Amino acid sequence: MDTTRTTRHHPIVIVGAGLGGLTLARVLHVHGIPSTVYEADPSARSRTQGGQLDIHQDDGQRALADAGLTNEFRAIIHEGAEALRVLGPHGEPLHEESDDGTAQRPEVLRGDLRRILLDSLPDGTVRWGHKVTGVRPLGDGRHELTFADGSTVASGLLVGADGAWSRIRPLLSDAKPRYIGTTFVETYLYDVDERHTATAEAVGAGAMYALTPGKGIVSHREAGNVLHTYVQLNRSAEWVAGIDFTDTPATARIAAEFDGWAPELTALITDGETPLVARMIHTLPDGHRWDRVPGVTLLGDAAHLMPPSGDGANLAMFDGAELGRAIAAHPDDPETALTVYEEAMFPRSEAFYADAHEILDLCLGERAPFGLIDLFNGASPEPEEAS
Repeated sequence: MDTTRTTRHHPIVIVGAGLGGLTLARVLHVHGIPSTVYEADPSARSRTQGGQLDIHQDDGQRALADAGLTNEFRAIIHEGAEALRVLGPHGEPLHEESDDGTAQRPEVLRGDLRRILLDSLPDGTVRWGHKVTGVRPLGDGRHELTFADGSTVASGLLVGADGAWSRIRPLLSDAKPRYIGTTFVETYLYDVDERHTATAEAVGAGAMYALTPGKGIVSHREAGNVLHTYVQLNRSAEWVAGIDFTDTPATARIAAEFDGWAPELTALITDGETPLVARMIHTLPDGHRWDRVPGVTLLGDAAHLMPPSGDGANLAMFDGAELGRAIAAHPDDPETALTVYEEAMFPRSEAFYADAHEILDLCLGERAPFGLIDLFNGASPEPEEAS
């Protein structure tokens, strides 16, 4: 039997050990409220955790402050990584910004951020290797989860923090993620200053955007002399399905989409040192929301999946922190806590949907890349890589 309890005897179960779920668990812990996080991954290091994230003052940094982790966050910042440049297909410079240390959206590796959250939780908070295969209501706001190994656990308060393909979302909503016609193809280069000099110089110290209508190459310099690249393509699901990304010819197939581009840019594809990974971009309906269902709620991509725009991880962490604060404020009344959280979360997330679609259009729409340059000149947020 799972003996996890809050201070008022409502077992809190969080599904998903991403940034949002871990932030919730940490904020609850700060307030003396235990929870249990169930995660399908077999361990914290069983897969890579994506690339760099810019952490915003108004949401991501506030969430980390609520979690009591501001100093730990500052220790993992990748100094200088807020520099950016926009290049044309032939490598010609179109726009450049340096990182002079005054910007307010410092870059950190997602894996480092997840690590400091995990390290801040009591041993045993995260139960690895627990893939949810089913969930059913038990009445009175309680739910029973079934895991792939056949074990079960009952919740008094259930939080789906399990991403785009959430197993918890169907308790609340019939909405399903929809492919928007854009795919990001991910790859890496290592030891770039020594082994890929021309490409390293083209990317520069931070982020590089080489974009045209319908396609582009975006790369970030990460700590450790690494270039992390997303090749962005507006293509149908059938086109993507026709490529075996585990096979060597896939590299040539993707590179062919950029025939005639500068070799220092196409080398980000052809010299890639990891297998290509296709990340098809999906979204939930704009302004996704649901009616209050006793004992269960969602946060992060499970609640408001949208195109990459620089806000996803920040919103997930802020959701987690705000839900944790609401539960701590209403320890005797979880329904009031969930109502308070959702009534603020719905309009907050809805406001970001339009921005996410706009930024994707500026990257790959008819005005690319000049609409994006206009956005940068207006000191607006830079797009975040997919995750």
